[in-house]
Amino acid sequence: MDVLSNLWQDLRYGLRGIRKDRSFALLAILALALGIGATTVIFSVIDAVVLEPFPYRDPDNIVRFYVHDNSKPDQEGRPGFTMAEFAAYRDQNHVFSDIIAGSGMDVLYTEKAGTKQFSGFAMTPNMLEFLGVKPILGRGIVPDDGRPDAPPVAVMSYRVWQREFQADPNVVGSLLTLNGKQTTLVGVMPPRFRYGSGDFWLPIVINPADAEPFHFMGVMARLKPGVTLEAAASDLDVIGHSLAKIYPKLYPANFRIKTWTLTDSVVHYFRTTLFILLGAVGMLLLIACSNVANLLLARATRRQKEIAIRASIGASRSRIVLQLLVESFLLAALGCLAGWAFAYFGLKGIVAAIPPEFIPSEAVVRLNLRVLAFAVGVTALTTLLCGLAPALHSVRGELHDRLKDAMKGVSGSPHRIDFRSTLLVSQVALSIVLLVAAGLMMRTVFALEHVDLGFTPDHVLTARTPLPRGRYDTAEQKQIFFRAVLQKIQALPGVVTATETSTLPPYGGIGSEVTIPGQEHKRSLLQLCSEDYFKTLGIRLMRGRTFTQNDVDGARHVIVVNERLAHDFFGNEDPIGKAIKFDALDRMPQSPHDAYFEIIGVTFNEKNMGVKEAPVPEAFAPYSVSGDFARGVLVRTAIDPLSILSSVQREIWSVDPGVALTMTGTLDEHLQQNSYAEPRFGMLIFAIFAAIGLALVAIGIFSLMAYTVSLQTHEIGIRMALGAQRSAVMKMVFVRGLTIIAVGIIIGELSSLVLTRFLRNQVWGITDRDPITFAAVLAVLITIGLLACFLPAYRATQVDPLVALRYE
Repeated sequence: MDVLSNLWQDLRYGLRGIRKDRSFALLAILALALGIGATTVIFSVIDAVVLEPFPYRDPDNIVRFYVHDNSKPDQEGRPGFTMAEFAAYRDQNHVFSDIIAGSGMDVLYTEKAGTKQFSGFAMTPNMLEFLGVKPILGRGIVPDDGRPDAPPVAVMSYRVWQREFQADPNVVGSLLTLNGKQTTLVGVMPPRFRYGSGDFWLPIVINPADAEPFHFMGVMARLKPGVTLEAAASDLDVIGHSLAKIYPKLYPANFRIKTWTLTDSVVHYFRTTLFILLGAVGMLLLIACSNVANLLLARATRRQKEIAIRASIGASRSRIVLQLLVESFLLAALGCLAGWAFAYFGLKGIVAAIPPEFIPSEAVVRLNLRVLAFAVGVTALTTLLCGLAPALHSVRGELHDRLKDAMKGVSGSPHRIDFRSTLLVSQVALSIVLLVAAGLMMRTVFALEHVDLGFTPDHVLTARTPLPRGRYDTAEQKQIFFRAVLQKIQALPGVVTATETSTLPPYGGIGSEVTIPGQEHKRSLLQLCSEDYFKTLGIRLMRGRTFTQNDVDGARHVIVVNERLAHDFFGNEDPIGKAIKFDALDRMPQSPHDAYFEIIGVTFNEKNMGVKEAPVPEAFAPYSVSGDFARGVLVRTAIDPLSILSSVQREIWSVDPGVALTMTGTLDEHLQQNSYAEPRFGMLIFAIFAAIGLALVAIGIFSLMAYTVSLQTHEIGIRMALGAQRSAVMKMVFVRGLTIIAVGIIIGELSSLVLTRFLRNQVWGITDRDPITFAAVLAVLITIGLLACFLPAYRATQVDPLVALRYE
């Protein structure tokens, strides 16, 4: 009971102290709130993305497997399999209790108002049972739905049910026209079920005789009890090598089957970023704790007379330490509450900034009980970090002697000042690491945004045009459609030019091996486009010519190649007039087989494997030569591209109301989302952490120097009474402050040289030891240090010697 009574007394006394010293309390609570809030935000993301990303049954036991080319260790491998391959892996493995497959697809929903495009996912009928997810309305897709003669059925996502059907429960059982077929909607899935980012899920009929070479499906399996990933890989490797003999073009010469857990396969790239951010936020928390510890040390020094009195009337050292820890706990608890508030609002901003492809669509990032428990644990740790060292320092030495020292005006023991300086050095060093990381990410974003793309992305509208099946399967059908569409779009006010395209730059084209007479096979990308493709994107011609309308209308076998293809395939020879064959077209049903294409022009290189990668060989052919592959349109405008989107949609519907537009936007937006979003996210987070850390360091430097000056008032008075100049006094204060800062800078810069190697995969265009970044951080810290030291130094020069000599 005495312990509880003492604890209650300490709590009441601590609250009175916080109310009495509000400025100290607010500063300490703010520092802790920033540290705890930032830590809680990052842990919330880790909890949702790494610890519990999927709402599926036993997700840790679900695996994916890939065909990994051993000659390309930096690449993941082929994740998709044909129906024949899937059937072989399903029937011949000894390590899986169940296996599923599926692939993304476009779903065109036709109603009276027109056609809308949704994301679809064709799946094996056992998928929902495999994942352990049940619909909230109706039923799921069952094995009988996968029979060849079964009537078409589908289940719908919760999001589409809410948005398109106003959450009407009667929609279950109704007939919807999906991809031109009357399909029965049999169920609505729960809100978190977003497998494959689908809006609709439909059953797929597995036919091992389907020899379609480009119909690849993603495969997942559930391990049998006790089976490891390594054992599964070994078992699948045997099957893979037997399949390689049957399908040699689908397997590299030297390969192995690689297995991943579902979570690792989805978040393994972002996992590294998250743990780097967790380390960064840990540094921020340490800066905050060090700052508060310094404030507590200063407060304890001011209270040395009070502590001495407590000791003189019988309080033990442990009792005094406990009281000081209780006060630290109160500050940490209030900081935790404020940190939760910061985390609640900050989490929304962070989630909005995370690139969508980084996290599973099923993941829900939020503050839950586990996250709040983590925040409580951080609070307990913070109490020890902030309070224990000041409390122990407060009871060092002979407490009774402090009563005499306090009466004489002694400024306190030197070791306390040294310890405060050590804490400040650690703050400066940690802030430098954060500043360097933020600087490297800023330099990376700058480097990426100033890359020469080889084309002009501004004022270009993009739209993918999934075409209804059965009406646009041949090259002639697609040519008639796009010729009419492009003529109507080019007639719109504000349109400069428009083109058809098979893929969107700068992310490649159709990969194919290339046959060159008299040479070994090589690889190239193939782009199917109309004659205005180069004008629309601003791709410059190096030699020869580009397509004419006659080339496109006549489906002539001519191509324009980039500089990289011309150099890699023909060296110093003139490629104009040379002919090459794209082997991928030989495997497509609506493409010319054994057809050689004459090179008529060479363009300067443009980025075609992403912004970071060097261009690879690429060729451009008239889109009218093939009826295969997905298509879209690019529209260059003289006005805001998005302002004509509805007009473009209207003109497309005037040609065929059954064609929907998807992936609409601008080419600039496409680049922002797919090329710049990841480094910008890292830059944003590190910049926020670095700014908070720098602010805390500035406060720490100012408070330490101001407190040091207050302790040295008597000494300064004596110096000035003996004739010291004000400039000498100012220099004394500056030297002390800058000495502490210099030590912190040296430690921080050296630490950064070591720690930035963890950012090696995050930075681009610069090294992780970029001298400009390190020099800029050095300049920032010195400037902040000078500013923080100036006011205390100026105040020191205003000391009145007569007043200082009477100072207690």
